[in-house]
Order: sequence, then structure tokens, then C-alpha cells
Amino acid sequence: MTNFAYRLLLTITATSLLLIIFVVQKGYTVGFFFDKCTYLVELPNAVSYALYLLTPIILTGLSIFLSKFLGKDGFKTGEVVAIEHANNSFLPSYLGYFFVALSIGNWETLIFIYGVLFVFTFLSQALYFNPLFLLFGFEFYNIKTKSGATIFLISRERYKTPSEIVINKAYRINNYTFIERG
Repeated sequence: MTNFAYRLLLTITATSLLLIIFVVQKGYTVGFFFDKCTYLVELPNAVSYALYLLTPIILTGLSIFLSKFLGKDGFKTGEVVAIEHANNSFLPSYLGYFFVALSIGNWETLIFIYGVLFVFTFLSQALYFNPLFLLFGFEFYNIKTKSGATIFLISRERYKTPSEIVINKAYRINNYTFIERG
């Protein structure tokens, strides 16, 4: 699995909620997309919406599983000099995507906005904040190393102080983002 494909998967899962908000807001059920299957057309709307949400959750689980194929790094004792919990700092911008999705009027606009968002998210190379990781028990941290590098760490651990961060295996998503599977 190449790092490119993994980052592509992370970008899809991080941005897919925009698509889900759009189709739910417009009332498109699974039957709309598969109108030839009569049993799908008759599904209640809530089942369709649950299936929509289940898709990025499953893809996020897949991305967690596949992270074991990424390059490995570590953080030794004393290497981290500062830590900041990052869960709340990215959530407001992510929620902005929801409001954008609610204001999109048609498929053409959706495709254009999603395409722009997807490209910028993929090319940003800085970090991959996906709130669905929270469902899997992950936390997000900004850590600063003694060499001055600022790293985005995705981890199931509950770190509070820099001295607690000793990680034998952190998987490198890119030069600024690591995931600790723990």
C-alpha cells in the first residue's frame, strides 16, 4: 500500500461527510440511486441515511487497519517538549463544511465544491483531521519536538504532559502527521 493511496483514503473519509449532508438535506434515499432495485426504493429514509453514515465509518476503520503498512517512526523519552490537545481546535472548521453542504443547491455545485475541498485537503500535506477517528477512540494532539518540529499526532492514548510521550511505533502518514495505533 503506497502512502499516496493511504492519504487518498484519508482524504475521502475526511471529506465524505459533506456529501452525506447534501444528500440527506435533499432527501435522496438509497432508492434514488438504485431505482431498479424495488426493495431498496421501499427502504425507510432513516435506513438510507444510516447506510450513508456507515460508509465513511467503515472506510475510517479500514484506514486505521491499513495504517500498519505505513513507515514507522518513534518518539523517545524527552524528545517531545510541548503538547496541545487538538480535538477542539479543528472541529469548528470541520463543522463549516456542514453549513456549506446545507447551502449547496444542486449536483453541479456540489461536485465543484467537493472537488475543490478534496484537492486542497489532499494537497495540504499538513494533517488529516477526521472527526470519525473520535468514534474509534482516537485523540488528536499537536506536539513539538526538541528539534523544533511541530507534529500532528493521532493516538488512542490520553496524553497530558510531554514527558508521557514515549512511542516505540508511530506510523508516518506524512512528514507532519503520525498515527499511533496503540
